[in-house]
Amino acid sequence: MTAVEISFDVSRIDFDKTSEAVKASYWGAGRTDEGNRRAFANSLCVAAHLAGQQVGFARAITDYACFAYMSDVMVWPGNRGLGIGKKLIQALLDHPDLASVTSWSLRTSDAHSLYEQFGFETATDGMYMRLARQPA
Repeated sequence: MTAVEISFDVSRIDFDKTSEAVKASYWGAGRTDEGNRRAFANSLCVAAHLAGQQVGFARAITDYACFAYMSDVMVWPGNRGLGIGKKLIQALLDHPDLASVTSWSLRTSDAHSLYEQFGFETATDGMYMRLARQPA
C-alpha cells in the first residue's frame, strides 16, 4: 500500500470533493459550499493523500493560543479502516502552531472510541455549555 501523505497545504485540498463530503455527513447537512469555503478559510485544515489523490480531511477552529475545536474529520469511503483518520487527528494535535493549545473540544455521535485513543473524554464536568441557534 502507498504511504498516506498528510499535508497542511490548502492548495492541495480538493474543495469541491471535500465540501460535498461534509454536506453529505450527518453533521454537515444543510451546510452550503459558500459556508464551507468560509469555514475552511478560517480554520487550520489538513488533508490526507494516497498516490496523489485526496482521501481525507480535517480542520481545527482555533485561536492558535488557548483553544481548538476539531471538526469535519472524515475519510472518504473505500479508504476507511486504514488509520487515515488517526493520522489526520494526530497531525492537528501535533501541529507546531497549536503547541500551546491546552483546551481541545469536538462533537461526535459515533466516534467516541476513536477520539478516546487521543485522550478526549466525554464532558461531564458540568461546566461545558452550548448554544445552538438557527443561522441569520
